[in-house]
Amino acid sequence: MGTFRIEGGHQLKGEITPQGAKNEALQILCAVLLTDEKVTIHNIPDIVDVNKLIALLEDLGVKIQKKGKGSYTFKSDDINLDYLQSDQFKQDGRGLRGSIMLVGPLLGRFGKGYIPKPGGDKIGRRRLDTHFEGFIKLGAKFRYNKEEYFYGVEADKLKGTYMLLDEASVTGTANIVMAAVLAEGTTTIYNAACEPYLQQLCKMLVRMGAKIGGIGSNLLTIEGVDSLGGTDHTMLPDMIEIGSWIGLAAMTKSELTIKNVSWDDLGQIPIAFQKLGIQLERRNDDIYIPSHKDGYEVQNYIDGSILTIADAPWPGLTPDLLSILLVVAIQAKGEVVIHQKMFESRLFFVDKLLDMGAKIILCDPHRATIIGHNFQSTLKATTMTSPDIRAGVSLLIAALSAKGTSTIHNIEQIDRGYENIDERLRAIGAKIDRV
Repeated sequence: MGTFRIEGGHQLKGEITPQGAKNEALQILCAVLLTDEKVTIHNIPDIVDVNKLIALLEDLGVKIQKKGKGSYTFKSDDINLDYLQSDQFKQDGRGLRGSIMLVGPLLGRFGKGYIPKPGGDKIGRRRLDTHFEGFIKLGAKFRYNKEEYFYGVEADKLKGTYMLLDEASVTGTANIVMAAVLAEGTTTIYNAACEPYLQQLCKMLVRMGAKIGGIGSNLLTIEGVDSLGGTDHTMLPDMIEIGSWIGLAAMTKSELTIKNVSWDDLGQIPIAFQKLGIQLERRNDDIYIPSHKDGYEVQNYIDGSILTIADAPWPGLTPDLLSILLVVAIQAKGEVVIHQKMFESRLFFVDKLLDMGAKIILCDPHRATIIGHNFQSTLKATTMTSPDIRAGVSLLIAALSAKGTSTIHNIEQIDRGYENIDERLRAIGAKIDRV
């Protein structure tokens, strides 16, 4: 189990460039299975979860060539469908949440898709019903082996239909879209997710020959085609990492510039940090954050009531940033309620922050009230264990702002989502070592 040792209390300074988007990568990489022609993808992040998926595709028979840092070509012209029933696949697929999105393209192109119950973050229940209900509505037969936790869907030919999703699931929408682009007839998906990464997937599929209307809205119309071709695709910067660096700058009173952030795809993210009193300046496509020497003050509602920051389906605030915002609120002037609606275990990392001296009341599994210190007292260093990707980075930000030397164990969780994070932080002045 890897460990970070962090000497906190230092101001950082400089520029940092966000990696390619993890959540987009998991969708885009699965889409290469929809064609036997070459697909080239750029700005792929070099992180554990993405590398696991690339290895899984290779085991499935996809021919993969690395062209340079973050650039690969993929050719899926000789897929080994027998691998899907192997013990090796059942083991490999369990270790990666994103493996669920293999099912849609495999079902759409080959008429069958299988997956073991995926793993990933321990942040609460993460249902797969939306995915499989969509496949069933397209005409697939569903089966589930309860002893092996193994799911399967099969169909001679998928047929387009109307469906109203029970939730605006990003991965569920992506999976259904990838199945529907090769279905016979027209598929209409209402209450579809519409976040930028899903839009990126749809635009890529259109370049491959798919016919998709309503991109960017919650009503997608897909006219099935017989086959798709190759394309080139460049992934967006990771919005969660961008939010992480905004939070880091504020908590350490650092002057930072985050490069090439694709501002127009950030939605509510800058606004959420501004509600906590953090100053942001748009410079071309960069975010400049000045040193908050005098701290930052929570902007309450106009009637004076306490601010609540909550997640919501896009264009609402992404749930992946609530852990970061919670940590940033620790040193704000004022109080704030963080309401995490989606996952019932994601706020349970606050006990580590309490050990560091934070003033947090965990109201229930979904809500926490933070009473800000206004930098009148600093957090104190401690020893922690990272429970998931986002909580791990939140604890890292807290440690970098704390007085003394902190230790974070189980940093493999952080490595799942952040590329060479220790090297990149050292480049802007952080005192962090990988033990």
